[in-house]
Amino acid sequence: MCGIVGIIGEKGVAPDIIDALRRLEYRGYDSAGIATIENGHLERRRAEGKLRNLESRLLSEPLQGRTGIGHTRWATHGRPIERNAHPHMNGRVSVVHNGIIENFRELKAALEPKGYVFESDTDTEAIVHVITEELDQGATLEQAVKNALSRLHGAFALAIIFAGHDELMFAARQGSPLAIGHGTGEMYLGSDAIALAPFTNAITYLEDGDWAVLRRDGMQIYDRAGARVERPLVKSGASSLLVDKGNHRHFMAKEIYEQPEVISDTLANYIDMTTGTVNFPDLGIDLAKVPWVTLSACGTAYYAGLVAKYWIERYACVPVEIDIASEMRYREPPLGSGGISVFVSQSGETADTLATLRHAKAEGERVVSIVNVRTSTIARESDALLPTLAGPEIGVASTKAFTCQLAVLACLAIALGKARGVITAEAERDLVQALIEVPRHMSTILGNEKQFKAIAHDLSKARDVLYLGRGTSYPLALEGALKLKEISYIHAEGYAAGELKHGPIALIDENVPVIVVAPQDDLFDKTVSNLQEVAARGGQVILVSDAAPEKVGCKLAAHIALPVVSSFTNPLICAVPVQLLAYHTAVVMGTDVDQPRNLAKSVTVE
Repeated sequence: MCGIVGIIGEKGVAPDIIDALRRLEYRGYDSAGIATIENGHLERRRAEGKLRNLESRLLSEPLQGRTGIGHTRWATHGRPIERNAHPHMNGRVSVVHNGIIENFRELKAALEPKGYVFESDTDTEAIVHVITEELDQGATLEQAVKNALSRLHGAFALAIIFAGHDELMFAARQGSPLAIGHGTGEMYLGSDAIALAPFTNAITYLEDGDWAVLRRDGMQIYDRAGARVERPLVKSGASSLLVDKGNHRHFMAKEIYEQPEVISDTLANYIDMTTGTVNFPDLGIDLAKVPWVTLSACGTAYYAGLVAKYWIERYACVPVEIDIASEMRYREPPLGSGGISVFVSQSGETADTLATLRHAKAEGERVVSIVNVRTSTIARESDALLPTLAGPEIGVASTKAFTCQLAVLACLAIALGKARGVITAEAERDLVQALIEVPRHMSTILGNEKQFKAIAHDLSKARDVLYLGRGTSYPLALEGALKLKEISYIHAEGYAAGELKHGPIALIDENVPVIVVAPQDDLFDKTVSNLQEVAARGGQVILVSDAAPEKVGCKLAAHIALPVVSSFTNPLICAVPVQLLAYHTAVVMGTDVDQPRNLAKSVTVE
């Protein structure tokens, strides 16, 4: 998770920017940089590696400007070298950026023939030149920023400064979080309120589609359409030592909304977004010769593994065995014949998963772990590590860790298929492009939160709720049911839709909401037939789909519209609505959302 800091100050801001960036180090990064306005000119210092390298650079080449922007970068487009580090700039504009600009190749192809010179491999540099082109066409600074934003596709957060304007800074948010801090004669900008804690506790959080103009004496915020809007000023409880809820009521909500950003960062670790190819780390095993894959995990991580089984078998043609970790070791499956065992855990300390990992190692399996904590026991005891970059997850009910696990497993499926010659280079690019678009589509769903609140009021009155899905939507039905029961305490069960007639249909009546996860994939028509069986028995059908309601041919209690995406990435997209349904239902019921009864974040005993 890259970090953004901006300050319009009364004195040189470089030391304060460094301090603020240091509080964002927990997010992970591989380079850092600062740009300030010096006597009307833009000056920049960047360095690979840790912040101390940038500090050393500033000791020998100090910056004195009173307005500046800083960044810690986790490489997405381009290697983690100095020329790809942020800020990116030319003589007129400097930009720092979190997220992914999906159409940067098209922008670059249009700008280069016009004489705009690209000096890095990043998507961010396209923003610099798009803004500059708008200025060259006579736009004011505000018009240039507004027009440029309308040309960018993707999920992003931006801080922008201009040469000759040390009283001015621009900010924009689409998918990635951004907070504005208020001082006396000073203004601040950060991707996390933690970064701004030493300077101010008066924070305004931008909403999706917002862009803002910051000046020393205040700010103006505009929405996507360019209309002036007001956003509330809140008192932040952040400190340099604590992860803050931001403007969210619960950590779970904050973590749901962080998904576009952390998915971007996680994908960047495994794919080359410039070439549209998987750039997978060496696992110490020839993926082309893997005879099978064994997956094991607990709870939500197990459901991520279930999705991966569909992916790996379809896109790599490798058979997959998957077990709940607490069952696998005692089942004593045959192992040790050249396969790989993949263990998935948010904390990396899950006792059942760790015990099963040790069993697999003892049987001679090559052990790969997917964890969110690189220093965890599971990570240390694995032969190879595939980290997620979800950042700290405080809410007990896993949300962003789950989708980051899915992102890594999707990349693993592509890597296996590529190594085995099952998917072509063209198919690989299509699959990678579908993954790159996920953060933007997640942002679209998150922008329609009101519908989830309305449905939650009805769900909160139910005693039992069923979830149905087919194919990769079946694990999402299981995950949706788990989320609802663990934080709202409503009894919920997930089923493969084809199993409905084998028992669960007996439960259906007018008091039972049935949430059907049914994107328009190859199994959509089959799922619709099951949906109609529910409706015929009076069940309250809540459809989660990119299909129009009239396509299902029956009455719906509610329809949650999804963006149209590749069938490959449907599980990532469908995760967001089932999370929001559970969250808002729990809020209506007044339960302890972040710390549900009887549950712990890390299960460290068998």
